[in-house]
Formats: sequence, structure tokens, C-alpha cells
Amino acid sequence: MKRRRTGLKSKCQTLPSHQKRAKRHKWGASSFSPPQSEDWGNLPHYVVLQIFQHLSLVDRARASSVSRRWNDVFHTPDLWRRFEFELNQPATSYLRSTHPDLIQQIIKKHAQHLQYVSFKVDSCTESAEAACDILSQLVNCTIKTLGLISTARPSFMDVSQAHFVSALTVVFVNSKSLSSIKIDDTPVDDPSLKVLVANNSDTLKLLKMSSCPHVSPAGILCVADQCHGLRELALNYHLLSDELLLALSSEKHVHLEHLRIDVVSENPGQTHFHTIKRSSWEALVRHSPKVNIVMYFFLYEEEFEPFFREETPVTHVYFGRAVSKEMLGRIGLNCPRLVELVVCANGLQPLDEELIRIAERCKSLTAIGLGECEVTCSGFVEFVKMCGGRLTQLSIMEEVLIPDSSYNMEQIHSEVSKHLGRIWFPDMMPTW
Repeated sequence: MKRRRTGLKSKCQTLPSHQKRAKRHKWGASSFSPPQSEDWGNLPHYVVLQIFQHLSLVDRARASSVSRRWNDVFHTPDLWRRFEFELNQPATSYLRSTHPDLIQQIIKKHAQHLQYVSFKVDSCTESAEAACDILSQLVNCTIKTLGLISTARPSFMDVSQAHFVSALTVVFVNSKSLSSIKIDDTPVDDPSLKVLVANNSDTLKLLKMSSCPHVSPAGILCVADQCHGLRELALNYHLLSDELLLALSSEKHVHLEHLRIDVVSENPGQTHFHTIKRSSWEALVRHSPKVNIVMYFFLYEEEFEPFFREETPVTHVYFGRAVSKEMLGRIGLNCPRLVELVVCANGLQPLDEELIRIAERCKSLTAIGLGECEVTCSGFVEFVKMCGGRLTQLSIMEEVLIPDSSYNMEQIHSEVSKHLGRIWFPDMMPTW
């Protein structure tokens, strides 16, 4: 056998090279053929459309020059339903900007196809004015969602109010199917909201308009009274009223899912904050029992007086500035629906009692974050023990924890991990 294999091998080796090629071709002719070059310009329309949907706008524009067919696909309405205008000034921003020629092409050929539109502008007034100029030309639009986003300071506030309102009204009047609007930090006013309601009351589901100083409580109440499908609302506390909560609780209104309230003060001692009646909160929760009520506080300590004196159905509370022990004590007493609590800073007094009270009374609490605060290791362990595994997020800086006679820093991580049912470590302050 061994000699026969050797002989066969030697015979194969003696075949001329051209006979070997012919033999290989004969054996593989029926099962293999060399690949043919593809004609990319003649790919089916739906294939090119799928390719374009995964490309950035710049790459899509470049690809449109491959052939006439690809250029036709480039102008397919499906590709222009969602568009983000990026408006930045090259002299002051490193961010890229949508080319002016492309903007004009969109306005000329695709304005009627736009449905999900956002504008991102930098801190320059010129960029915000350019956004308004584009909005004022969308006379044939059918926009469903509109977002005006300032990536730095709120540059829309520097635009003439008449110019801004005029441009926004064009979209409000012509769309008639707006379902989501994000216009935070803009000079929108009550009359423009009335135009919004008159043309889009049946479709509006989300309205975010924090930091809009020209809107009054009566203006936002008009929206709540007429837009019965509104499910998400974000606004500043000065727009919140008992009448607004009762309007959102009416039988005609759908269940509210998310209410965000920004409580902001720029001038300590000069801002008066009113009180919302407990009965108004209760009416809202009876009507929408699953509503998330989110409150962001940017106040000075002396300005917290009106808040949480009575039971308040807030679910998420974020303190962006220092807050007193007394205020955190009120949270534990009067916020039974609390799900998440974030405290940026407190002071040099341990928060053991306040945390334990929150653990006792806030049975739905699943997330907590503590920044510049102090808690003894024993108090912290007791808090975690009472909450148990329902704490899905526990973000505590290592500097917050004060070692005591029961636990040191090496012991606390294992003790907390035991009560959580998972490995846990305190957060570390970056060293850079």
C-alpha cells in the first residue's frame, strides 16, 4: 500500500502543468464558476434604498452620484421623513453644519415629505435665526414631531420674538398632525399655543416647553383643556397650577404618563413659589395612577419652604443644589410614591435618620444617588438592609461614607453587597 501511494504521487507529479489545469477545470466546471463583476448601478431599487437607510447624509449624497438610478433613490420620500438640521457657525463651533445648498434642496423637493424634524443650533444667534428662516418656508409640510434644540446656551431666546413666533406658527398651521413638540428655552407665547391647539388638538401627545418665559399659566391651561390626548408634559413650576392638574384629570383626558416640573431660581430670595393643593395632586393620581411625576430642583436652601409640606405624589426628585436635612426629612414623610432620589449636595451633618425614614416610608424606592453628603457606614448599611434588593441603582461616592465603630471602608462593600444580593462598590472620585 505504501509503495502504491508513492507511485501514484509520483505519477501525478509528472503530469505536465497544462494537463493539471485542464483536469482541475474538468472536475470543477459543474460546481464552480468564477465570480462575475456586479453592476452596482443597476441594483434593484429596494436594495439601494436599504443601503441608503444605513448611510449618513453625507455618504448618501456622495452615493447618489453613482448613477441616475441611485440619484432617483436618493430623492425617495421615505429617506426624507426624518431629518435633523444642524446649524452651526464655523467661526465659533467645531460641529459640522448642514450645507446651505442641501437645505434649499430639501425645502424645494422634500418639504412635503418631512415628518420627524429637529433643529440643532449652537450658541450663535445667527444659527437660531437660520432655523427660524427654514421653519417659515415649510408651508407644505406634514410634520409629526418637531424639536428645537440648543446645544450650548439657549440661542433661540436671542431671536426676535416676532420672528420666532411667526416661523413656528407656519408649522403649527400647516402640519395639522403634530404629535410631539420639544420647544424648551424658546420665546414661544400664549397666542402661538392657541394656534397650536386650534390646528393640532386631536393629535398632540407630547409637549416639552421648560424655560419658556412668555407662556403664562393660562396659556398652558388652554393646551390641557383642548388637547385631551396629551400624555407627556414638561414645564416650569411657575406654569403649574391647581387648574392645570384638574384639567389633566378630567374624564375627557387620557391617562397622563409623564409630568416633568423644573423648579428653578436664578435670583435667591427674589422668586416666590406658590403651593399646589393636596386635593389637586390626588385628583391627578386618581385619574392617572401610573403617572411619573418628576421634579428637578435648582433652588437655594431658603427657597424650599413651600414644597413637600403635605403629601405629594412625586416619583422622581433631583436636587441640583445643596438641600437641607429638613427638606430630605419632608421627602421621607410626604413622598410615598418616590422611586428615585438624587441629592447633589447636603452639608456636613450625617443623613442617617433621613435615609432610614425614606427607606421606611418610600416602599417604591429603587434608585438613589448621593453626591457631596455625609452618611455613617452603620446608617448606610441599615438603609440598604431596609430597602433590600429593590435598590437597582445605588450610586454613592466613597467620600460620602464615614467609617464608625461597626464598619470600616473595607467591610462596608461586602455588607452592602450581601443585602443587595449582588456585588457593590462605592463610586470613586476620578484622580485627573
